[in-house]
Amino acid sequence: MEILEEMTDEALAMRYVEGNDQAFDILLERHQEKVYAYILFVVHDRDKAEDLFQETFVRIIVKMRQRHYQPTGTFSGWCLRVAHNVVMDWYRRLRASKIVEQENDNDLSRLAGVNTERNREHELVKEQVLADVKRMMFLLPPSQREVVYMRFYQEMSFKEIADATNVSINTSLGRMRYAILNLRRMAKKNGITLEL
Repeated sequence: MEILEEMTDEALAMRYVEGNDQAFDILLERHQEKVYAYILFVVHDRDKAEDLFQETFVRIIVKMRQRHYQPTGTFSGWCLRVAHNVVMDWYRRLRASKIVEQENDNDLSRLAGVNTERNREHELVKEQVLADVKRMMFLLPPSQREVVYMRFYQEMSFKEIADATNVSINTSLGRMRYAILNLRRMAKKNGITLEL
């Protein structure tokens, strides 16, 4: 008898498609934190993120039950692509209703821990640099902000980013390049040092 907890995500997904509900429970446990963190980063609102998270996993279940999941990439990347599509649909609905709210809470400190260093002075400098980068990230266009977040906060490869956002690897690399150029330009304009 196979032990589900030891199976790969892709094998568990196929077991769920075949009707094993316990396999999906394990997948949900493995990926819920990453998917929720991504959604929260994009929408900046915990209540809305929870709604979109629920919608994302409902959509994942429906797609899997309809056999739309194929284990050609990582299951995690596929989940993030579904989450991305759910968030983009939400943005489209907002735009269509002409109600777009700017959130004031742009603090990402709850998403990424800061490593302790040898001395407190270095820690303070590092914290300030990270805070400056996070503030500037929210001034980037959404597509650039998204790729920076996926790359540096979720440690995704450019292939995974491309799969999750449904663009080519070259497009995701280009977005990162422009994001870095924009961050450097903003830092220079505001006299911010981005070195640790």
